[in-house]
Amino acid sequence: MVRCAAIALAFLLGFLAGARADDAGIAALKAGGHVMMIRHGLTTPGTGDPLGFKLGDCATQRNLIDEGREESRRLGRVLRENGIAVARVLSSEWCRCIETAELIGAGKVEKHSALNNLFGRPENRAAQVEKLRKLIAGWKGGGNLLLVTHGATMGALMGINPETAAGVVLAPAPETKDGFRVVGRIGPRG
Repeated sequence: MVRCAAIALAFLLGFLAGARADDAGIAALKAGGHVMMIRHGLTTPGTGDPLGFKLGDCATQRNLIDEGREESRRLGRVLRENGIAVARVLSSEWCRCIETAELIGAGKVEKHSALNNLFGRPENRAAQVEKLRKLIAGWKGGGNLLLVTHGATMGALMGINPETAAGVVLAPAPETKDGFRVVGRIGPRG
């Protein structure tokens, strides 16, 4: 019972903290060479996707609602207002992530399967988390890398499930087991 309460509290604190960018996150991103991992914007209510959904058909998926579109645009404004350079943008293949990345407006969006949703797909967890660790650990860009993904995927990678259109700032750390260190937060409310 105590463990469940602790997990719930940790989730709530992570959820609340994810809504706002913090000074450490902004400073790291201004310096460049970091990775932003963002959860997609707010969608139609529910978890997972409807039965029979298809990656190539957005009409079969849960998609962004107007509020999710606006918070994605706000996150893009936070990046621009703080002079944060984004060198590359990678997104899950799910439509809600692609749209979030496009609305952030930080550059051409490339699909990357390692960012795909892990909700209901536990068989993919180990391989996908390993690919993400290598991707983050290997980032050496002059600007920052923007990754748009799902809460379940972020939870599997680092135990953090932030609010929609928000996330964490990571420093590549190839010498560590995880391949990164969490150095701050980023969100649509700068």
